[in-house]
Amino acid sequence: MRIDLASAPGDAEHPNQDWLSASTPASGTGGVLVALDGVTPPRGDDGCVHGVPWFTARLGGRLTELSGSRRDMPLAAVLAEAIRATADTHRDGCDLSHVRTPQATVVMVRWDDVSVEHLVLSDSVLLLESPEGEVTAVLDDRLDRVPREVLRSVAATDALRNAEGGFFTAAADPAVAARAVTGRIPRTRVRALAALTDGASRWTDTFGEGDWAQLLGVLRKEGAQGLIDRVRTIESDPLRPPGRSKRHDDASAAYAEL
Repeated sequence: MRIDLASAPGDAEHPNQDWLSASTPASGTGGVLVALDGVTPPRGDDGCVHGVPWFTARLGGRLTELSGSRRDMPLAAVLAEAIRATADTHRDGCDLSHVRTPQATVVMVRWDDVSVEHLVLSDSVLLLESPEGEVTAVLDDRLDRVPREVLRSVAATDALRNAEGGFFTAAADPAVAARAVTGRIPRTRVRALAALTDGASRWTDTFGEGDWAQLLGVLRKEGAQGLIDRVRTIESDPLRPPGRSKRHDDASAAYAEL
């Protein structure tokens, strides 16, 4: 088994709001990857005294622990419990009803000798490669269905955040776990996988430098940091338009060969 991780802030003067982790049992027969992309609130207004990096670290830590230790719990149940437990740690001092209370996109993947289980919530990406080399992207595309002109309005975006007809992230409501894209496939049908926050997946879905299979090939040959370095080079080209509203974004990538 090979696992490679890398994460980099979009701005060296601001903390990285992504969370990335990997764990394997002592038996070496399985593993877990968790990738979170913290949502940056406009004007820093989120009703929380702690901030997004604090939130993603606690949610990510809880997800990593539960997904590894409670293999009897489906990943959606793991996410619901981790959201509840994280909310309880700052419920008394923060306004968790605020529409921009700290929140994050989520990718989780857990495997053993029998199966590979996955969960994706919001616009981070999971890639699964078959033994024949076919790469499948597991996506939650609800945010992509929102017109770009709507996302340019803070009020319009807030009206769609964790709401019917909009898009969903892991915030303070455990019920959002039921909105995640989930699945399970036989372990024999996966030879490699990757989890990407949108700061890393933009190599494909924003800049069009290659398809998902080619991106996985970059991870295999150059590692997770190699992919992030490629993204930063593209972003630094003054002739390139920025991805969405940011020229540079926190970027995280995890690659595992099973």
